[in-house]
Amino acid sequence: MNKNELNIENYKIKTAPPTAYYVSEFITKNEEESILSSIYAAPKPKWTQLSNRRLQNWGGIPHNKGMIAESIPSWLDVYLEQIHNLNVMGGNRPNHVLVNEYLPRQGIMAHLDGSLFYPTITTISVGSHTVLKFSEPAVDDADNRNPIFSFLLEPRSLLILQDELFNNYLHCIEELSEDILDDSVVNLECCSNKYIPGARLKRDTRISLTIRHVPKTTAFKINIGNK
Repeated sequence: MNKNELNIENYKIKTAPPTAYYVSEFITKNEEESILSSIYAAPKPKWTQLSNRRLQNWGGIPHNKGMIAESIPSWLDVYLEQIHNLNVMGGNRPNHVLVNEYLPRQGIMAHLDGSLFYPTITTISVGSHTVLKFSEPAVDDADNRNPIFSFLLEPRSLLILQDELFNNYLHCIEELSEDILDDSVVNLECCSNKYIPGARLKRDTRISLTIRHVPKTTAFKINIGNK
């Protein structure tokens, strides 16, 4: 794939609310292996351990008082430049990468990405697939809404979320060891492989690179303990 000539409008998922783009095989297998090698070569203090996954922040740690901008290593910055060249962030260059590691049976609860970021999120998946599920926000605490559609994210793929999908739809990854490709998965025609309806895909360890633009940055140390 020649990324310099990639017209992102050709990759819109037309079977979902606005707006999502899905590019299968956005990176090569060699790039995937290089990314994995670099991530796991990071020093242990770079990892933050959560109850259901672990993560790395590159570029700084977003905060409502501003992100203290940090340099991003060249092995990772090349992908920020590729995303920038797609012109999906209003001319803003991405400046932050959240790396999440998901083992089988690990996921993330339904959430919105929030106001700290330019309203576009781009995610490169490496190592394994997952299924990202979407639901409308609950009206109140008692209204626990079930997912209404989902995307299959293949290894080496790129997903871009904007507009209603960014602002109005919660997204989650369920804690499963395998995924069933049922009728709720609406992007199968965009995928690189041809999947049989009802197929079961076993998960392996997946790394996601969520590449975003944080508008509010600072070069100075912030006292985040003060409200």
